[in-house]
Amino acid sequence: MAEDVVAIARDWIGTPYRHQASTKGVACDCLGLIRGVWRERHGQEPEAPPPYTPDWGEGGGQEVLMAAALRHLVPVDRDADWLPGDVLLFRMRAGAVAKHLGILSEAGEAPRFIHAYNAHGVIDSPLTTPWQNRIAARFRFS
Repeated sequence: MAEDVVAIARDWIGTPYRHQASTKGVACDCLGLIRGVWRERHGQEPEAPPPYTPDWGEGGGQEVLMAAALRHLVPVDRDADWLPGDVLLFRMRAGAVAKHLGILSEAGEAPRFIHAYNAHGVIDSPLTTPWQNRIAARFRFS
């Protein structure tokens, strides 16, 4: 089941970045990628996302992405094995709300993740130690 999440996400690679978009091959942001994978696996999205700013370092405020992930995805225990298909939620700096998402594409000694990144579009990146240190939570599609 997790393999299909990675396969769907890989089909989005090369999609240009555009804030609040979610159309494969046309434009998306990190949430748009997750929304697109959801649609391909489950059909209609469970809720429409509210407007949000593109600022990853936004301080204070409510954990809107965390709350939505808890409503619609399955939380993964911090000590659980990393599996391709895991949805990664990142907090880009201490005190900031968690506002970046990706999908683990490879686990093991050289983990990688697929995410939509400003000025790069949807890419498959190494999940380096600095990225790993920013993971606020992990989830899985049901």
